[in-house]
Amino acid sequence: MSFNQDTTTFDSIGSFHNIWLRDNCRCQEHYHPLTKQRLQNTFAIPEDVQPSKVALNGDNWDVTWKHDGHVSSYPVDWLNRHNYSKPKTQTKTGPAQLDTQVRKKYWLAADIEADKPTVKFEDVMKTDKGLAEWSKKIYADGFCFVSGVPATPEDTEKLCERLAHIKHTHYGGFWDFTADLAMNDTAYTNFHLASHTDGTYWTDTPGLQLFHCLHHDGKGGENMLVDGFRAAQEFKKLNPEGYELLSRVRIPAHSAGEDSVCITPEVPQPVFTHDPITGELQQVRWNNDDRSVMDTWDSPEDVPKFYKAIRQWNGILTDPKFEYVCKLVAGECLIFDNWRVLHGRKGFVGNRRMCGAYHARDDFLSTFRLTNFGREKVLSDL
Repeated sequence: MSFNQDTTTFDSIGSFHNIWLRDNCRCQEHYHPLTKQRLQNTFAIPEDVQPSKVALNGDNWDVTWKHDGHVSSYPVDWLNRHNYSKPKTQTKTGPAQLDTQVRKKYWLAADIEADKPTVKFEDVMKTDKGLAEWSKKIYADGFCFVSGVPATPEDTEKLCERLAHIKHTHYGGFWDFTADLAMNDTAYTNFHLASHTDGTYWTDTPGLQLFHCLHHDGKGGENMLVDGFRAAQEFKKLNPEGYELLSRVRIPAHSAGEDSVCITPEVPQPVFTHDPITGELQQVRWNNDDRSVMDTWDSPEDVPKFYKAIRQWNGILTDPKFEYVCKLVAGECLIFDNWRVLHGRKGFVGNRRMCGAYHARDDFLSTFRLTNFGREKVLSDL
């Protein structure tokens, strides 16, 4: 162990700047034990803060600060987890590191036909284990069915709220709708809807979407699901230049059917966005119907390249190899990751009543992590 006016080095761990150590003191005076918020006044810490004494006390390193005599205690495992002096691999940070313990299963239609991810309504509603399994399947497969759901909007709403808070938008919170164009959006019709993600016109696109078909007395209306991440892999393999283009060109979008609404994202995004740390694909945003006029390009030469790229992308999305088709029925809910799985609907005839809701992605990930890894482990990486 050693320390100087700038840094403190702990044996077998590494070096930390003194200002960083004092700013991250975890005592109750400087970090609220219930709210998990910093109480430390960062700007009252002297710029030249340094220890007067550093000693190993069991599994903790105790640091006595020269300017005020305060003792900060840092658990060895906490220092190891937050050691920024060791070489970093390209990985996630904070609680998101836990997500890597659950493998994402990229799928084709045949994979789902052989093994459809499903949980039981009763298990989800009555046990934390059931809720953990549900959220884990959503994270791993990108979607999940829930069987045995009472065919009422009230029970469906309770199911939504069991997972996370319902996300409110200009469509409302929990929806209960028919093909009556009530919201002046093609989702409220009986038209064919190509596979897409919802909310490309929002800056904060919905993380998840849940559907429950309460009643349909006609024909058609089958739903299509496509694993956008698996489709993106295929597209990148076939056309790396096109993939780069759709990862770069920002696509404006809008929702303007209602007289009181004209929603556009503050910053348009490309079809594919990637984690800035790992480089992994993070989100697929694609809805050709909601795409606005594109009149801003890095180069006019990108225009024909763009149309060629989206034509090939659409070909993958509509390929039966990638497109899983299912018929939603009363008593079975479908929930999917709107950042990963594209959904569509075939045209239909007859009366069809649907209900459902959006969830914010961060709220879902909170439930997923807490139920699968436990609060202590999740909070240890804050």
